[in-house]
Amino acid sequence: MVGFRSGTARCRRLPGRASGLALAIGLLAAACSPAHPASDAGPTAGATAGASSTASPSGGSAADCDSVTTCYTPQQLQVAYGVRPLLDRGIDGRGETVVLPELAESRLNPPLVTDMRQDMAAFDAAYRLPAARMRVDSTLAGARSPWLAFGEEVLDVEMVHALAPDATLVILLLPSNSLDNTANTVPAAIASLRRGSAEGGVISISAAAQIGGEHCVSRAQEESVHKALQTAASRHVTVVAASGDIGAAAEPCDVYTALAGGGTFTPVKEVTLLASDPLVLGAGGTTLTASHATGAWQGETAWGLPYGAVGSAFQASGGGFSRLFSRPGYQDGVPGTGATRGVPDVSADASGHADLLMVLSNNGTRMVRDGGGTSASAPIWAALIALADQYAGRQLGFVNPAIYQIARGPRYHQAFHDVTTGNNTVRFPPRTITGYRAAPGWDPVTGWGSPDARVLIPLLARYAAAGGSA
Repeated sequence: MVGFRSGTARCRRLPGRASGLALAIGLLAAACSPAHPASDAGPTAGATAGASSTASPSGGSAADCDSVTTCYTPQQLQVAYGVRPLLDRGIDGRGETVVLPELAESRLNPPLVTDMRQDMAAFDAAYRLPAARMRVDSTLAGARSPWLAFGEEVLDVEMVHALAPDATLVILLLPSNSLDNTANTVPAAIASLRRGSAEGGVISISAAAQIGGEHCVSRAQEESVHKALQTAASRHVTVVAASGDIGAAAEPCDVYTALAGGGTFTPVKEVTLLASDPLVLGAGGTTLTASHATGAWQGETAWGLPYGAVGSAFQASGGGFSRLFSRPGYQDGVPGTGATRGVPDVSADASGHADLLMVLSNNGTRMVRDGGGTSASAPIWAALIALADQYAGRQLGFVNPAIYQIARGPRYHQAFHDVTTGNNTVRFPPRTITGYRAAPGWDPVTGWGSPDARVLIPLLARYAAAGGSA
């Protein structure tokens, strides 16, 4: 599923804290072994964790924040994506609310299931961020322990907080069986959209509230989801959804079973709902290179192999062309598009080998590791929309037409980093699903590319507030 990582990884400890904990990203556990502590100054992206990594169940390997894996602090990500100048002007998300649908957990099971309040407190202390404004909405799940979370949920919340540190974060809990099958995912997605659009101006969808490949749904189910998205748009709510982590293949219909290894996953070349719906801002993935001295953006490629795990559901930026939706008007005349909806619209860092440092905490022990997948890029874009809402002084709602108008205008290369290299081909030995290549302008791997918020946010606030023209 979006943002879930299989494999083992070593974790880096903070000064004076124990290490050797184990961590689950989403539903899949990763075993951690001791690593070198960070310096007394706290976690830094340039610190090395060790010399080798352990093999993952999928046959690959993962190393967290070391010479192989380049992790970025919130401050470095702020600079790389042009957010820092906005924060310096007080555009920090204050007064805006980002809703994050997440699976409810039933019991504390450290270190696999942690207390998000402790995680965020440790994250804020480590990176000198203001205390997170968080609350939980358990209306849909009735959770007895509302603050419990897997790494997937922590990644979502920490990503938004890193770029919009004063935005309010609403964790909208969904029943824990919401990803078990299509019969569960569709009602969960509809409920999250309806409830979420009453809670805030931006909904960020990573894993929970996703549905799977377009072939998973009937026409009636698709229409029900689209109707819920129309309601969100009518309320001036922006819905951002991850495009998926299996490249040109769609996410499976029985997400939990397939990813936990209990079922057969037959990859299908297809795009994933919700990102394929024309009313959704679909967020794809890149691999970011930025300066560790200044945070300055240096380059970006499409996220894909070899920086994913062959045979797993964590391989490349989801992208392609819809089987359900015709090309929306905002994509008319865009080179690279076809007769149907192209996905994604935009992208941001998603590579587990170049991503934001995560902090998880358990009984005073703080653990730092990388996070990855389009579960990272979706909340990055949700944070940016919150900044744009604040800049505009109103909820901008359905922003896709404005995004495309900006990208097709004279300031495209100032507002976006155009990603022109890489592809989203994936491998399930012996089968290879040939994907698409990144190219100048829009492409079905990275969309228009990643943001330079310093230029993009004022333009987006102006164009979206004017109904797509300015």
